Amino acid sequence: MPPRVLKLLDGVDLILHAGDVYAPQVLDELEQLAPVLAALGNGDLGLEQDRRVQRTHILSLGGLTIGLVHGLAYPFRPISFTFGREVDVVVFGDTHVATIERANGTLLVNPGSPTLPNNLVGVLGTVGFLEISDGQAQAKIVQL
Repeated sequence: MPPRVLKLLDGVDLILHAGDVYAPQVLDELEQLAPVLAALGNGDLGLEQDRRVQRTHILSLGGLTIGLVHGLAYPFRPISFTFGREVDVVVFGDTHVATIERANGTLLVNPGSPTLPNNLVGVLGTVGFLEISDGQAQAKIVQL
């Protein structure tokens, strides 16, 4: 884990990991800063039994419904197909490409990757932040 990531995340309320954790100690390290939930990524063999890891998470935070998943098949499938219901915000990973966009009123956030941005090795990547206030969500991507 790049030390800058831990410094940036210090003081957050919750950490959402969008999958491809690869090593459970990453979750342990992050959990020293805040509670952690992770989506099961295609690189996460053996993490299925970890209490923090699920294929999808649905959270109610600040009056919004947040969905966390590794791979998002949008626009090929409706977002409700992934979560079984509509959500206000989707945090997803898989591509390792940082993205913030809106689709049919849903905020889509891919934080990219701090260690494999755009699937490139040896390059510092990105971390995403989601701030919820007064029933509104705002996302930003921070370059390491």
